[in-house]
Amino acid sequence: MFLYLLVIVLGIWLDQLTKWLAVTFLRGGESFVLIPGALQLTYVENRGAAFGILQDKRWVFLVVSTVAIAALFVLFVRKYKTLHPLLRWGLALVISGGIGNMIDRLLMGYVVDFVDVVLIRFAVFNAADSFVTVGAALFFCWALFIDLPASRGKEKKKQDAAPEGPEDPI
Repeated sequence: MFLYLLVIVLGIWLDQLTKWLAVTFLRGGESFVLIPGALQLTYVENRGAAFGILQDKRWVFLVVSTVAIAALFVLFVRKYKTLHPLLRWGLALVISGGIGNMIDRLLMGYVVDFVDVVLIRFAVFNAADSFVTVGAALFFCWALFIDLPASRGKEKKKQDAAPEGPEDPI
């Protein structure tokens, strides 16, 4: 469990460090182009959720994210030994990213975003958003490639174990 807790702590630290760097070097300035026409660093203060929806609903996000993070953390600790490693990694990343963005909302009232993929005109995001996205992708991979096939296998075994013969008409 130590490894996953370390991932959570390091993820929060990395997220806060990169946001501090964005505030220090990007706020009030021009975007910093990394790959012309594809990727740049642009300082944005996001007062909403993903893609800027629900602007200025800070307390809604604080309450919902606190409940969600606490529930995920309790699930992680209580079920740790029975969780598949993909779920462990997914939970660690989602918890880390959730806490990283929650720190911004608590301290500043907004989330600092700075990764700007201009090639596809995507929303500006940050490290915490990336952690949540990758964690969610791991959940989906587990569900699609591990849990779903396992569930189908259990169902097949139940069908194979059912006695054959005429059903009782009564």
